[in-house]
Amino acid sequence: MRFLITLFLCLGTIAGLSQVDSTTPPYKKYPTLPPLQLLLGDSATKYTKDNLPKKKPVLIMLFSPECSHCQHTAEELVKYKDELKGIQIVMATMHSISQMNAFVQQYHLNQLDNVVAGRDIYYILQGFYDMHSLPYLGFYDKKGQLIKGFEGSMPIKKIIETFKNSGQL
Repeated sequence: MRFLITLFLCLGTIAGLSQVDSTTPPYKKYPTLPPLQLLLGDSATKYTKDNLPKKKPVLIMLFSPECSHCQHTAEELVKYKDELKGIQIVMATMHSISQMNAFVQQYHLNQLDNVVAGRDIYYILQGFYDMHSLPYLGFYDKKGQLIKGFEGSMPIKKIIETFKNSGQL
C-alpha cells in the first residue's frame, strides 16, 4: 500500500512539473542548434547538425516553396550573397523534394556555397520552433548558441545586422 501511495505522489509531481513550463517552446528551453535531419535534393544524402561548419554562425530558415515571403527572401539571399558569405544558411522545408529542388533552381540557391536546402523528413523543426508562419529564421552564433528566433519576413539587411550586432560578422 505504501508503494502505491509513493508511486501516485511521484506521478502527480511529475505531471504537475511538466505542465509548469508547457508554454515555452523547445528552442527557448534548449537554445542550441536543433537536431537537424534534412534530406538533400538528391533524395539520398542526409544533412545533420554534424555537417554544419564549425566556428561559423548559422541561419536556419524554414520555408515553403509556395510562400511569397520565402520567395522574396530567396531572391534577397542571392542579391546579398557577398555580405552573407560568413554565414552558413540552412533552408528546411516540409514540402516534397521535387518542389524544394524546383525552388532552389528557380532562385539560383544552388550557386551559393554557404546555402544548404533540405527536406525536414521527420518534421522536427516546426515543433521545435513552435512555428506558426513562414519564413521562420533561427539565428545561431559560432558556438551554436541561439541568438534570436524570428517568425515572418525580415529584410536581408536586418538579418546581416542581427549577426553583426551579436559579434558574429
